[in-house]
Amino acid sequence: MGCELLPLSEHTGVEAKGVDLSRPLDDETRWALNRAFVEHSVLVLRDQTLTATQLRDGVQNFGEIFPQHNTRFALPECPEIHYLSNKDRYPDGSRYIPGAGYHTDHSNSETPPKATLLLAIKLPDSGGDTQYVNMAAAYDALPEITKERITELTAVHVYQSKHSARKLMGLTDEAKKNVPQAVYHPIVRTHPESGRKAIYINPIRIDSIDGMEETDALNLLHELLQHSIQEQFQYRHKWRLGDLVMWDNRCLLHKANGDYDHETQSRYLYRVMLQGDRPF
Repeated sequence: MGCELLPLSEHTGVEAKGVDLSRPLDDETRWALNRAFVEHSVLVLRDQTLTATQLRDGVQNFGEIFPQHNTRFALPECPEIHYLSNKDRYPDGSRYIPGAGYHTDHSNSETPPKATLLLAIKLPDSGGDTQYVNMAAAYDALPEITKERITELTAVHVYQSKHSARKLMGLTDEAKKNVPQAVYHPIVRTHPESGRKAIYINPIRIDSIDGMEETDALNLLHELLQHSIQEQFQYRHKWRLGDLVMWDNRCLLHKANGDYDHETQSRYLYRVMLQGDRPF
């Protein structure tokens, strides 16, 4: 099939032109796409007209599917694929906006997903961009004294941190059986394919830092987050219908922007994740 690769920023994001995931990929194209993903952390395939089943089959060019935590968002016709929608509400009636606030997906798993993929089905007329933060670039720019301070630290990740400003949708009783109570991951994570080090934090799921007083831990996490989300480390994706975007949870934070009218506008995407390794 072949493809043309177009960088989307100096440090993060690449668009692959000439790829149709509804059709089988040849070995050369599959290798090129996976290599581009590791090098650029965000891979964009535009104009993908895929059913949920085609998406499920197509993403396996990049890895095995990871079972998502909250099964209430699974599509009945293809449970491996979930949806994101701004039309869902919490039990108290308030609106649930998925993806709000900087985070990395499912870091409360022993082996968090290496990648998340979204396919844009419905989009607001404007707004709803996704911002990505390159945490490897952010790590490289840290002062050496900070690198030394955090190199051996381990964070405790839970489903929802008591410090999180974002409220997550509750898990079903069945889903709770498959979600660990707490896991321990390094704050400096080494990418298993590129070898680059990255800051691995998650404001939504980190409950504490092992062996550190709570106030000191919160101050450090705030310092690392504010350093990382500087504009120089960001790529902002402006969605188009049919965009399939895959990003690397091992070295990025991301957030969805809710800057559109949720009463009159819809944002609806398919979501699937890929199996990852234990962070080290």
